[in-house]
Amino acid sequence: MDKALLKAQQNWIREELNRSADFWVKNGWDRVNGGVYTCLDREGKIYSTDKSVWMQGRCAWTYSYLCHLYGKKQEWMDFAKSCLDFMEAHCINREKGNRMYFTVTAEGKPLRQRRYYFSESFYAIANAEYYALTGEKVYLDRAKQAYELYWGLFRGLIDDPVGMGPKTIPETRTGRSLGLAMIYLNICSVLRRCDPENTVLYDERAEICVHDIFTYHHKPELGCTLENVGMNGEFRGDVTEGRIVNPGHDIECSWFLMEYANHKGDKVLHQQAENVFNLAISAGWDKEYNGLLYFIDAKGLPPEAYEHDMKLWWPHNEILIASLMAYRDTKNEAYYDWFCKTLDYCREVFSDPQYGDWYGYLRRDGKPTMPSTKGSTFKGPFHLPRSLAMTDQMINELLAE
Repeated sequence: MDKALLKAQQNWIREELNRSADFWVKNGWDRVNGGVYTCLDREGKIYSTDKSVWMQGRCAWTYSYLCHLYGKKQEWMDFAKSCLDFMEAHCINREKGNRMYFTVTAEGKPLRQRRYYFSESFYAIANAEYYALTGEKVYLDRAKQAYELYWGLFRGLIDDPVGMGPKTIPETRTGRSLGLAMIYLNICSVLRRCDPENTVLYDERAEICVHDIFTYHHKPELGCTLENVGMNGEFRGDVTEGRIVNPGHDIECSWFLMEYANHKGDKVLHQQAENVFNLAISAGWDKEYNGLLYFIDAKGLPPEAYEHDMKLWWPHNEILIASLMAYRDTKNEAYYDWFCKTLDYCREVFSDPQYGDWYGYLRRDGKPTMPSTKGSTFKGPFHLPRSLAMTDQMINELLAE
């Protein structure tokens, strides 16, 4: 390990983190209605005032987490609380079992309700992180309520209060989604850190998520981890839905698993998590243009998604976290090589030091889509600042060795 190189990389990462954090405070914060706008163009100008509920929770978590790592900064605390307050006032369907909306207007009027319960997941981690900063129990109570709601829906213990059925007619096809298990595993990790008194519960639930990921979704014989499988892990190789591989998702999942393996001191699980990473990056890395492809097909057949060969910001954020975590834990130089390769690629094509934050959506050749954007319904202050903050902290650990 070249510590001079690592220090130089850290300096750049810190500059990018500062630019990203400032970009969203300056341009995204709705100081009239509360919460955050995330549909921002390259310069930070708002091109749509509809608000993503995912992003209210993600933004609140991000700025609370930055306070956890770097010290309480009043502006960050206020931004986080603005998003928390906006969610509490406008983003929860109180008449339908406290299920959360997917999008709302600038003022908070409901627009869309989706069957997925990821809004609840980001609400849970946001409230937990803010509780850890303030000690105000109301935030922990809210986090736990959302945690239990997600669990009940995820495990089929309760009917969906909004009455929205599955995507497919269950008599014809039903199955399992990787995203549900891996996101809940991450919620367990955040709540465990913020609420250590209930570690036993969080570990029990995390174990079930780990079981599901490796029993049903991870397919080493196919060289991948599948997004969608049958209830018993069946590979549906005759339909595109069954062959979907999202390499960025798999890589994000790998560090969730590594994090849990480290918590448990489980070296075997860590090796399994590394294999999830290795298969995903080997299959997903674009050998012609570099960068990670968005979707690939498990059989090498045509992917159904039109955007399958685009390069998105967030999978590369997940590579940075997972590769450096694997390197920190194993000292296998191959993982540091992936970190360096990805960091160089991100510096070349995603970073925008002129205006701050990163381009979100690139063509396969690394050129931004036109017009270029910094935010959308699905992109806000989350993956990038999380990646930069976590890699900064891991570099501190490596430099201290």
